[in-house]
Amino acid sequence: MEKLDRIKGCMIGGAIGDAFGWPVEFLSYDQIRNKYGKGGIRNLQINSHGVAEITDDTQMSLFTAEGLLRAETRQLRKGICHAPSVVNNAYLRWLRTQSYPEIPDKDWIYDGWLIQHEGLFNQRAPGNTCLHALSIDRMGTIQEPLNDSKGCGGVMRVAPIGLFLEPDMAFGMAMECAALTHGHPTGYIASGALAYLIALLVRGNRLEDAAVDTVKKLETVKDHEETSRALKKAIKLSKTNRSSLKCIQELGEGWIAEEALAIAVYCALKSEDDFEAAMIMSVNHDGDSDSTGAIAGNVLGVYGGIDFIPVEMVSKVELAQVIFEMAVDLDRGHQDTEEWWEKYPGY
Repeated sequence: MEKLDRIKGCMIGGAIGDAFGWPVEFLSYDQIRNKYGKGGIRNLQINSHGVAEITDDTQMSLFTAEGLLRAETRQLRKGICHAPSVVNNAYLRWLRTQSYPEIPDKDWIYDGWLIQHEGLFNQRAPGNTCLHALSIDRMGTIQEPLNDSKGCGGVMRVAPIGLFLEPDMAFGMAMECAALTHGHPTGYIASGALAYLIALLVRGNRLEDAAVDTVKKLETVKDHEETSRALKKAIKLSKTNRSSLKCIQELGEGWIAEEALAIAVYCALKSEDDFEAAMIMSVNHDGDSDSTGAIAGNVLGVYGGIDFIPVEMVSKVELAQVIFEMAVDLDRGHQDTEEWWEKYPGY
């Protein structure tokens, strides 16, 4: 399978999972069943414009990808770059799309191609931790965190890092980029774990092998225990015949980083041959359905590739063409031309 097919699968798969879970994000499982029937929500919900709506999970993933490409452009053109700072600028562009006037009205807020898409300005319950952290007049870092949050708002946006960088580099970069907004070690370590897992899968590793190797990688870093324990449990539960709902309940609700990662990996492992079944499983529970759906979509999308995802799901998701264009650019990203600089200016 071509690498581009896996990148497309990861990016659009995450958007599909996000859109699948968005209508039920704040509903309990009983409320989901009451609204959609005994089997829960089983199809993408289409709005009046004929698309299934994405949320901040996909929006921020796109801005993560943009930040990576702009950082690479700067490195090639200038010979020096602090990539997390450039990704932080990308997140500030996302913050402006969410009507935050605190962001300085500077030219770089509006340049590049991504922010020109009006569909990114929709506000779909963006995470308060991300909004607040990005509105503070300094960057969060691992060494000087802005807060003690381990919410899933870091891990749900870092999959593009695993698509763009080698596994070890992806692990470190994802931790730094998550720490821009989430200061608890688990908040950024779980993000590093997802990027590492994605980086292994985009290179053709088997899903279970990649998950096991991600645990091994986690065990080499300080404060890994919560994340590695959750991921080990997900792998173990995926091999049982217990009901998926009971297993997900045991893993948590997904509002915090290690739980969102574990639920997504469990669902991907449990239904690795059926993308649609994995999406249904990943969103029908009591917790943060759009984030667990988005991460599961990232994981299974990169594993199976774009042809693994049902065409009718791809055709329904909001901003699909923007997502595909970003996927292509992630694949061809190491460029230094005037046209590329205009699209991804290096700041």
